[in-house]
Amino acid sequence: MDFTGAIIKESLIDDGFLADLEITETKVEPTTERHNTPWVAQLTKLKVPIPETWEDFYAEKISESLDDEHAWYADFKNDKFHYIIF
Repeated sequence: MDFTGAIIKESLIDDGFLADLEITETKVEPTTERHNTPWVAQLTKLKVPIPETWEDFYAEKISESLDDEHAWYADFKNDKFHYIIF
């Protein structure tokens, strides 16, 4: 069973891998004090399917691509597993 992933585009220092994924939903919202992210003006939330046989590959790609200067994370899950990537 495929996974459904949630990635914030602004959390990525390299978003090249996104070209290989289908983005099924995009939500853009301005940041507020509640987000505690004064270094970005907006958050672009992406919903992507992750093929089940590629979950380890994309977990590694996302981990390598996250901005490590700030405490970002991404996740994807299906009915059996939930990956939380730092």
